[in-house]
Amino acid sequence: MDHDAVLALFDDRMRRGARSGGTHARVELVGDVVREVGEGWAAVIWSGLDETTADAAIAEQVRHFEGLGQEFEWKLYAHDRPGDLAVRLLAAGFEPEPQETLMVAEIADLPTDVELPEGIALVPVTDPAGVDLMTRVHDGAFGTDGSALRTQLLARLAADPESFTAFVAMAGDRPVCASRMEFHEGTGFASLWGGGTVPEWRGRGIYRALVAVRTRLAAERGYRYLQVDASDQSSPILRRLGFVPLTTTTPYLLRP
Repeated sequence: MDHDAVLALFDDRMRRGARSGGTHARVELVGDVVREVGEGWAAVIWSGLDETTADAAIAEQVRHFEGLGQEFEWKLYAHDRPGDLAVRLLAAGFEPEPQETLMVAEIADLPTDVELPEGIALVPVTDPAGVDLMTRVHDGAFGTDGSALRTQLLARLAADPESFTAFVAMAGDRPVCASRMEFHEGTGFASLWGGGTVPEWRGRGIYRALVAVRTRLAAERGYRYLQVDASDQSSPILRRLGFVPLTTTTPYLLRP
């Protein structure tokens, strides 16, 4: 893989040229800023700024979302310009979340054999009951409130179920791992999100199995690349599977 070429393709198709995601999200171009707005969430996903335009663009986004009373995220990548954009966001009141690593793999190079430990079954998420199971995993794996995720996924299931797929790994009647995949039509990229395993079930290959089943589905739908914003926990597993790091990304949040 030509890392620079794939990163440029990612920037062009998934950020600067992002498309509205059916009925669940809309993409808005405002000057040199691209933002995506969905059910209860919003993010700046690309900007083409320099030292002379950055502060005004940041202030414009702050005014817009504060006027709506809505929290939003500025998704900053390490190669974004100007080089001090993080400092400018901090000065405007944004708070950084933990840094993640943008990792990409060619789907043809990834394993698709789904190997599960004994007693584990994969269940596709197709209804509100499945969303509730995913939320339980999210709460247990990350120690955070998954209610916002639940609201988003319920809206997606109702309005645009073909735009994503999700699975829960069950140990009997207990959900122990969950993840989803977003399909970005016309980009060549599908993206993996929310992969998490409750602590006592980690290290048994369930996360890898969920990557494999989603890889298989992405290949069946003709996608070339899988993309992940990987945490420090998941990036070593993804490296072993064949993903490569392209850059880092940090969410900067502004709460009204």
